Amino acid sequence: MPKVMKDGQLVEMPDFGNEDDQGRFVRWESPFRDWVTADGRSGFPAEPGRYLLYVSWACPWAHRTLIARKVKHLEDVIDVAVVHPHMGPESWHFGPCDGCTPDPVMCAEFLYELYRSARPDYTGVVTVPALFDRETGTIVNNESSEILRMLNSAFDAYGDPGVDLYPEDRRDAIDAINATVYEHVNNGVYRAGFARSQAAYEEAFDALFATLDSLEKRLAGSRYLAGERITEADWRLFTTLVRFDAVYHTHFKCNLRRLVDYPHLWAYTRELYQRPGIAETVRLDHIKHHYYTSHPRLNPKGIVPKGPAIDFDEPHGRDG
Repeated sequence: MPKVMKDGQLVEMPDFGNEDDQGRFVRWESPFRDWVTADGRSGFPAEPGRYLLYVSWACPWAHRTLIARKVKHLEDVIDVAVVHPHMGPESWHFGPCDGCTPDPVMCAEFLYELYRSARPDYTGVVTVPALFDRETGTIVNNESSEILRMLNSAFDAYGDPGVDLYPEDRRDAIDAINATVYEHVNNGVYRAGFARSQAAYEEAFDALFATLDSLEKRLAGSRYLAGERITEADWRLFTTLVRFDAVYHTHFKCNLRRLVDYPHLWAYTRELYQRPGIAETVRLDHIKHHYYTSHPRLNPKGIVPKGPAIDFDEPHGRDG
């Protein structure tokens, strides 16, 4: 079971959050909430080489920031450090594996060492992504939705300003879609998987598939979630969809339907996967290793299934 920092020590926590008195999973809030800005008025100016993004290829929340870094062409501006996919009793750690990196800041063994270095009195969950400022030696932000917004605009002097994932004329629609998708899909699969009661599980399960059904209908009449251009709403949904059949359908008991049973959602996922550079951000080996070995309450033996066979390169038929 993962642990949380409390009074400078690691103590056990229930997966990635708490639970209410009905057995519902309640996600922890992200505590580091400063911002990098283009003008530097926040105290964290956007500068190439200054910031380091700590991620896991397995984590859908980290994945959305990796996608933003990719589509904004910020690979040479913001470095990444990648933790090992297995999350053991000490939470995320650094270790040898294909696609992993050592910690370049303090040669840490565990990610909690970075959190403790940034804030010695830190009490909270140790998560990825975490955006670290080399100059001040602190974590700027560990809320993925906010890091995504920073990458979208703060570094435009160094990346691709022609890509805007949060266009002003679509912001109300994007915010509304994000709210529904976060509650019932992104976090909904976790609410089902980590439910502590039958009622809590069924509540999350029903809301998840009602929302997927609604999204399927939406995509029948719209190229993307907020219109005819890709926005952050699409990438935020994508990171859950690309994991759905390999992990959530079985491991989190989200088994009413598979992604491949939704013609429009499945084609949409394949189209996004086939966008330039996106396949490089999808590591199913890390994803499956993480989920099936890191939650002993759900999979005590840690056996990683060999299937399913998923072909994200299959033609999607959504051109035009």
